[in-house]
Amino acid sequence: MLTIAAVKAARTKPRAYKIYDERGLFLFVAPSGLKSYRLRFRFGGKEQLLVIGSHPEVTLDQARDRRDAAHEQIARGEDPRAADRTSAGARTFDQAARAWHALRVADWTPIHASDVMVSLERDVFPAIGALPLGEVTRPQVLALLRAIEARGAKETARRIQQRISCVFKLAMSEGWCDINPAGEVTEGLAKARAGGRHPAIVDAAELRGLLAAVDALRAAPVVVLASRFLALTAVRLGSLRGARWDEIEDLDGAEPVWRVPAARMKLSAEKKLDPANDHLVPLSPAAVAVLRRVRAIADASPLIFPAGSGTAPIAERAIGDLYRRAGYAGRHVPHGWRASFSTILNEQMPDQRGTIDRALGHAGGGKEAAELKINVAVEGAYNRSTHLGPRRALFDAWAAILVDGPAGATLD
Repeated sequence: MLTIAAVKAARTKPRAYKIYDERGLFLFVAPSGLKSYRLRFRFGGKEQLLVIGSHPEVTLDQARDRRDAAHEQIARGEDPRAADRTSAGARTFDQAARAWHALRVADWTPIHASDVMVSLERDVFPAIGALPLGEVTRPQVLALLRAIEARGAKETARRIQQRISCVFKLAMSEGWCDINPAGEVTEGLAKARAGGRHPAIVDAAELRGLLAAVDALRAAPVVVLASRFLALTAVRLGSLRGARWDEIEDLDGAEPVWRVPAARMKLSAEKKLDPANDHLVPLSPAAVAVLRRVRAIADASPLIFPAGSGTAPIAERAIGDLYRRAGYAGRHVPHGWRASFSTILNEQMPDQRGTIDRALGHAGGGKEAAELKINVAVEGAYNRSTHLGPRRALFDAWAAILVDGPAGATLD
């Protein structure tokens, strides 16, 4: 049975879990830290779910009252969700969005769940959050999306349009509203890039110029260092933002490595659960120098690149904002480092294509993919002796290209 103390003490875990009360009521604890009261019940011969609300906005006593009221409705042959549906005019977009987030959060990583809510709170709720769902119009949605585009974040605008649309799809299925005003506004947005490619500079001198321009900005040191580490490792932004100190191996030794958990790699859900699919990134001396600088200023956090609170990673847009401020809007984005790495190294080392692909964590296919399937028992030794040697030489060469001299020289 739930207690107030148990609700407050419920800690986040890698997977969502439930703490049960009575009569179908339970507390749902998501990996993101969100806690919500939910009720399982049967109606119409099927199991149903009612999301009552999030803690601490909804108290345990209030959740129990709603549960009891729901069971009374069931006894009368009424759907407990009917009261929510009949009050659709009073339900705001903010409330619907949080209900959608609560339903989806178990399927997301903690970082992605946080990113989704932060994007809604930053860019959407100020404009339409307080409006009843039935009063939100297409022009209002388009206006807030164009405001996002105006700051150079066209891809962000499209992602947020999709999130708003998902909220309204849930609202329509629940009977809270009749239309989806976000579903038909894409023609009013800027066109996506041809082929969906991320802007990327592929000239070494220009890349060094970008890094120098970022260094010259007045910005949070952790974000500047995160940008440099991203450049030196060519990982995906999500992998970098979630980086933790316990993933770094042999930092002060001869062969430092960053072991990126499979859970943060771009893999199928099944492969994300297998540690054999962890991605190993050999760290060049320049990358190690970055980590030592970060450790000197943010060593209290388990995250390598924490935001100001120390408990959450830097914002999804933080590095991209640096590049825009440095004058590189539309020319280079954080994900662009992967294209820069691949293009420049493939031009300079055409016989190393397979190593370059593995360094980027690409899955590959056919014979090469089959050859990369390593027995878990020998994975560590195999990677270090067979894969990490050539891969380490590759990252050392890449660091030399970026810093134009002794690795790490520009950090001093």
